[in-house]
Order: sequence, then structure tokens, then C-alpha cells
Amino acid sequence: MNILVLNCGSSSIKYKLYNMTDESVLAQGGVERIGLDEAFVKVTLPNGEKKKIMHDMPDHKEGVNFVFSLLTDPEIGAIKSLNEIDAVGHRIVQGGDLFEDSVIVDKHVEDGIESLCDLAPVHNAGHLRGLRAVDALMPTTPQVCVFDNAFHSTMPDYAYLYAIPYELYKKYHVRRYGFHGTSHKYVSQRVCEFLGKDIKDMRIITCHIGNGASVTAIKGGKCIDTSMGLTPLAGVMMGSRSGDIDPSAVTYLMEKLGKKPQEMADFLNKESGVLGITGISSDMREIESAAEEGNEKALLALKMYNYRIKKYIGAYAAVMGGVDIIVWTAGVGENQISTRLEACSGLEFLGVKMDAEANKVRGKEAIISAPDSKVTVCVIPTDEEIVIARDTMRLVTEK
Repeated sequence: MNILVLNCGSSSIKYKLYNMTDESVLAQGGVERIGLDEAFVKVTLPNGEKKKIMHDMPDHKEGVNFVFSLLTDPEIGAIKSLNEIDAVGHRIVQGGDLFEDSVIVDKHVEDGIESLCDLAPVHNAGHLRGLRAVDALMPTTPQVCVFDNAFHSTMPDYAYLYAIPYELYKKYHVRRYGFHGTSHKYVSQRVCEFLGKDIKDMRIITCHIGNGASVTAIKGGKCIDTSMGLTPLAGVMMGSRSGDIDPSAVTYLMEKLGKKPQEMADFLNKESGVLGITGISSDMREIESAAEEGNEKALLALKMYNYRIKKYIGAYAAVMGGVDIIVWTAGVGENQISTRLEACSGLEFLGVKMDAEANKVRGKEAIISAPDSKVTVCVIPTDEEIVIARDTMRLVTEK
């Protein structure tokens, strides 16, 4: 069975085509700048080489259409005909409390995703455009939606509710949803396979630290709390997002800066975090380089960043009555040696003892804690796409 996984953003499409017999990747790439000048696709060729192809893509339908043409291209394609694609799986950021598991797409599902656009306007609108583009081009091919927040649907009400009048939750669905769920699910399961442990007996803290970042507490394989909230703005400090901030600071700044609600949301999402503190970049590699050169704001940003992750690790160890495994994943988590070391230092009272030498690893599965550490700390590269492909296959074969 061949399954195409699509992650459609507001102006981008990432794609991966899997042969599910052995879960091998037949083709992958990414479309950028849909609806903008100089749109292009970056294709990863079978030999690993990347090829950039310029193509005018005014909308997602043309973007998906061009991806299909590349998949069947005689020179760089992986299949002869679109009929060889058995199903398409989509990553959907916000499923609200309407979807607690992956679903096969129908009109009801599309309407549900559209109704949640207020909670994730940029993401869900892009996902919908991708769904509808595939529907128009391959109307008989089944499509599956895998929701970013579904893994977090096991959180108890006392963890996901905000301390505001209860009727606002009932009327407007205002609550903690959490995100990166597909990644947290994958790495928590994979780390147990890697270590030969039964997930049902484990208390795991997963740190998905990329440009967007979240930390999750997983007990017995189920999420019991997570750092992101109603939107992906809450929690730890991120590349350009503030993370947790006193709501009164937000209203105070709106008044001082004369910003409307959406302008303030954009400010906290796009101009804050590491970028806001340093004025340099939201890319942690650039911040680390600046810190090495003695840039004081870069040094401060790193301290803030690592401190906030450490706070969440401590909090989640508390709510689970301890921790057995800590997992680092995503762009920063898999590659930034100093962040892992700093955020896990001083946690010896929890049973965490790091091995500085073992921690000098990037982008591959490894144990980075000392052999005598009571808590095992690991790096596990995430693979959200394979989770989406597996869920798609499960639902399509069950149908």
C-alpha cells in the first residue's frame, strides 16, 4: 500500500510518499511560497540530492497538482500513475474537542475542521485548502485526518480547564488542547522500544523543542498534561513565541502600544521569544553562535530558554510522582547539545545524572544520561509523518 502524507500550511505543502510494506520513503519534498512570487518546490531525489524547481502556484490546488506531476514525472518521479496512491493522510493542527482520534474525511469532518478555524486560523485554513485540492484532483482516493492535539485528549479536566467561568468552556470551547501530539506520541512509544521498556509502566517527559516547542507528561502511555494551551503560543519560550506570560501584561502592552487583539497575538507569536529578547533571530543556531561571541542578550536568551524547559520538567515530574525517562526531540532537542545539558543539570534530586560526553550527539537515537542515572535521558529523532501514514493505513484497511 502506498500512502501520501501531506502537511499543508498557509503557503506551503510538505509531502512524503511511503510504501507501507516496509515503510520506505519513495519520494519527499516541500512546496514553498504558494500564492506568492517565486514559488518553488524542493524535491529530495532518490540519491539524497535536493533539487529546487521554480513553478507558479497561485493556490493550494495548483500546489498539490504540481506535487502530483512530480510524483509521476518520468525522470524524478516515484510512481507511474496517481492510481498507485492508495490513500492520502493529512496533518491537522487543531481538532478541538470534536476529534479525539484520526478520521476518514467526509463532508462532516471538513465542516468540523472549518468550524475550528477561529482556534487555529492560519493552520486549519491551509489544511482545508489541501484537503479540498486532493478531493478535486483525486475524488475517489480516501483521505484521513490526523490531529495534532488528539494524543492530548486523555488529559483530565482538572489539567485542561482554565480557571475562568465554566460556561465559557461550554460556549466557546476555551481550554488547553496541546499540540505536537503526533510527535509526543511517536517518541514516547519509540523510546520504550529503544530501551526495551513497557510503556504502561513508564512515566515519561517528552521535550519537543523546535522553533515551536512543547513539553508533555506521559504516564502509562497516556498524556496527562502538556505545556501548549488553547493555541500553540503557551508554555515554554520559543523561537519567536513568548510562551507563558501574565495576561495582564498582554492587556497592559495592548494599551501602551495601541495594538488590536489580532495585532497583539501576531506580536506574541512572531516578534517575541528568543527573537524578541535578542533582536537577532529565532534560529537557535544563530543565538548559540552569538552567545559564543559574548553577545549578552544571546546569553540571556539561552538562560531564559533552558530555565523554562527545566521548570516544566520539574513540574511534570511532580504531577506524575517522579519520572523514568526524559526524551529530547525536534530540531533543537535533537541537535542543541548545550540546551539538553543545561535544562537537565541541577535535576540530580529527581534522579537525573547527565553524561556530558554521551550528550555530544546530534540527530540520532542515543542515551545521553550517565549509566548510574536513575532517570534515563534520551535523544529520539521525531517522525510525525510515519505516525500519520500508519494511522491512515489503519483506518483505510478497517473501512
